[in-house]
Amino acid sequence: YFRKELPPHVPSLTNSWSPSSSLPQGNRQTLESRVARWRRSGRSISKTLAAMAKAWGLVLMLALVSLHPFLPLVSSFSPDSPTDRRILVLVDDFAIRSSHSLFFNSLRSRGFNLEFRLADDPKLALQRYGQYLYDGLVLFSPSAQRLGGSLDAAAVLDFVDSGHDLILAADVGASDLIRDIATECGADFDEDPSAVVIDHTGYAVSETEGDHTLIAGDDFIQSKVILGDKKIEAAVLFRGVGHSLNAANSHILKVLTASPSAYSANPNTKLSSPPTLTGSAISLVSVVQARNNARILISGSLDLFSNRLFRAGVQKAGSSIKHESSGNQQFTTELSKWIFHERGHLKAVNVRHNKVDEKDEPSMYRISDDLEYSVEIHEWTGQSWIPYVADDVQVQFYMMSPYVLKTLSNNKKGLFYTSFRVPDVYGVFQFKIEYQRLGYTSVSLSKQIPVRPFRHNEYERFIPAAFPYYGASFSTMAAFFIFSVVYLYNK
Repeated sequence: YFRKELPPHVPSLTNSWSPSSSLPQGNRQTLESRVARWRRSGRSISKTLAAMAKAWGLVLMLALVSLHPFLPLVSSFSPDSPTDRRILVLVDDFAIRSSHSLFFNSLRSRGFNLEFRLADDPKLALQRYGQYLYDGLVLFSPSAQRLGGSLDAAAVLDFVDSGHDLILAADVGASDLIRDIATECGADFDEDPSAVVIDHTGYAVSETEGDHTLIAGDDFIQSKVILGDKKIEAAVLFRGVGHSLNAANSHILKVLTASPSAYSANPNTKLSSPPTLTGSAISLVSVVQARNNARILISGSLDLFSNRLFRAGVQKAGSSIKHESSGNQQFTTELSKWIFHERGHLKAVNVRHNKVDEKDEPSMYRISDDLEYSVEIHEWTGQSWIPYVADDVQVQFYMMSPYVLKTLSNNKKGLFYTSFRVPDVYGVFQFKIEYQRLGYTSVSLSKQIPVRPFRHNEYERFIPAAFPYYGASFSTMAAFFIFSVVYLYNK
């Protein structure tokens, strides 16, 4: 382009050209200005193209991440997409896939997509591009000293803190990694790595087991939400390590408790001192529901989930009743339904409040207004949302402290409602629901609304409560008038 514009006596334009060339002064200035404009425009075009390339690269990267079938980015349990969830299963040995296949098949039959990885796989990752790849984590690797890739105890706890679910199975000789994760969740395993739970009265009758370490546990938590509506008739077989609950953690619960005669010790050595864990203080299986509604299962036995104990018959010592199969399969299946939010998950929708006989929600209320409050609460059953029915849901009209506390009525179809009068106090109030019930996710609702006093023209013209003051005023004026007449005209 510039060659076409050069004067006829200029042969060419090259990088070696300099203003000292033998050109006339006017032509040289013209040429220099054109070259400078060309260079500036070239640099701006290069910057624009580079910025466009970066932007398109970012768009393509996000598109690949969101569309790639092997890299789905998922979040914790969402009421909008409660099915088709992915579970990462970490194992010490892939043989666990076959030895515990009945438990894994029960998860697959309920729509879970399981991904099996070795615990020390160097490519392990729970998240990518800031988003988690899995909805839940199953740690069936009690002997793992460390996790592969970017995983460690802190990463697992962050996974739970973000609202995801965890199943952790320990065993005799559990590693410090597994113990640390359990301790952070409120469960303290016996400090002796070789200790197991022993029960000389509550053991399972067996022709091959003589050390009474195969426990027949039947002390379950009394909650149909956690263990299902159907009663577990057969005892649960347990062989493993016991744990105690941290008294400072109010979110952890015993699901399967040892009998009062149980204790934790090494069966191959003689006791030289009293065991630290004894009786009903020993928890065999515990669950945690965190403040963010993430759920955790902590078991002291990996064999609890095995096919062998699923199919084994059970007869508790001292009992004449023998069951053809143990309660392990029913116990673990129902418990996993609760852990993965297939039961006991509540959602609240359509929160409304308005004045009585009105439909629109006001921007503020006036003291002594009559109002109505309603909310719909539903429960997830694993397949569909059904109306939640309860008689203990309460709403607070709150400012620093609750001025009104009302129990909500319900129509058996999920609608909870009540009505009350706004207190004679103005300020910024909140409608608050803090609902916590054993086995259910907590429901926390809060909506702010201001309350104003009466305007000057909204008061009654004559207030009945002020009639005594009116009478006192007029009687005072009448008495003063009589006194004045008497004083002036009395001689």
